[in-house]
Amino acid sequence: MKTEHFDVLVVGAGLSGIGAGYHLKTHCPGKTYAILEGRAAIGGTWDLFRYPGIRSDSDMYTLGYSFKPWKAAKAIADGPSILAYERETATEHGIDRHIRFGHHVKRASWSSDTATWTVEAEHDGQTVSITCGFIYMCAGYYNYASGYTPDFPGAETFKGRIVHPQQWPEDLDYSGKKVVVIGSGATAVTLVPEMAKTASHVTMLQRSPTYVVSRPAEDGIANWLRAKLPAMTAYGITRWKNVLFQLLFFNMARKNPGKTKERLLGMVREHLGPDYDVATHFTPSYNPWDQRLCLVPDADLFDSIKSGASSVVTDHIDTFTETGIRLKSGKTLEADVIVTATGLRMQLLSDMQVVVDGAVQDLSKAMSYKGMMFSDVPNLASAFGYTNASWTLKADLTSEYICRLLNHMTRTGTDSCTPRITDPDMETAPWLDFSSGYVQRAMEKFPKQGSKAPWKVHQNYALDLMTLRLGKVEDGVMEFGRRKVKAAA
Repeated sequence: MKTEHFDVLVVGAGLSGIGAGYHLKTHCPGKTYAILEGRAAIGGTWDLFRYPGIRSDSDMYTLGYSFKPWKAAKAIADGPSILAYERETATEHGIDRHIRFGHHVKRASWSSDTATWTVEAEHDGQTVSITCGFIYMCAGYYNYASGYTPDFPGAETFKGRIVHPQQWPEDLDYSGKKVVVIGSGATAVTLVPEMAKTASHVTMLQRSPTYVVSRPAEDGIANWLRAKLPAMTAYGITRWKNVLFQLLFFNMARKNPGKTKERLLGMVREHLGPDYDVATHFTPSYNPWDQRLCLVPDADLFDSIKSGASSVVTDHIDTFTETGIRLKSGKTLEADVIVTATGLRMQLLSDMQVVVDGAVQDLSKAMSYKGMMFSDVPNLASAFGYTNASWTLKADLTSEYICRLLNHMTRTGTDSCTPRITDPDMETAPWLDFSSGYVQRAMEKFPKQGSKAPWKVHQNYALDLMTLRLGKVEDGVMEFGRRKVKAAA
């Protein structure tokens, strides 16, 4: 049986993968492509997570695609609305016809002789092989099979239910029950006010606080513009407004962390009142943007705390008990349900093994090129969003750049593109400069970044826009080559 061959294989049918399909169809119409999706549905994160209140922690004018306006009134959107937007995009542009569901990619082997990848995927218990000229990984950055849960002492003795948000059970009824949510990140601050609507009480138990910022669920300016202007024009203006505001705020936080911290905490005090212990429960030990800020729409978390439906406890866990959690302070929290919103398990390239000319690659020793490719690994790129802005802003730019790269190879009659380190004395740094636990736990498995372009990872949309859309493809670092023999496919 003849092995199928495509010019490009995209891995993952979530936000990045659907976007990649659009860019390939639009900018490389002559290229054949397929999207391999390990699960049975479009949507990635927004199909996987089903916990109560699931929503974006970025505004939809920047989390949405550059080419498809977000037309709903809410800028901070719920999971089902985002999923519908993804599926609508895939159907509108015929991208859904290119998706192969239930294909979990395990291994990719490159041959310089033929300038092709042989990709092995698990499908219905069988190994399927497909060849391609270029692999574009759009499988996200975390393990879909399971989230991160620390080993809590005494967890096995707890008589109620312990749930991780990544595997939310459909039959969980928490109405009228006491709930403890362990965590202080985006998932925890989403769950607490939502569960508190029907639970008898919800306690957010955190070891240390996170910066929490309230923002209107609707963008008044965006809604006004949409009523007055064509959809694409209104969307473009709002998108740039939000991008520039975010860049300004991020740079201000980096230059003047003390003042930014003061302002953020001042806003929390305005919501919770002068008697609330903001110093204990909402004052992090780190500076703003050393970790991602938590966004709450219309102050829903603060309103829930003020009403008494929920509360925050800052302490360390001593042990789980039959009826709840005993804390290091000696205090006990009674619980019928415990939710471990303790984070994700990051993984690189969906844990796919990468082999180049027979040699298994250790990508933790590689250098990241433009935040998307790997030194000495040909024809392979990966979409990875911003830590300080919306994921899709970077994913869109990455897709555009890959199309430029593919078109350049077509024009020049070359078959491979490999980033090479030409400066042996360049200093290296961790790929992400972020102190969040889920990042720190995983960074040793990720590639390094360099101290200068094109090896430095910029968390800056405006800078990346100039570099990736307008910068030279032949930059003295990217090495282009031709295959030695014609590929069998």
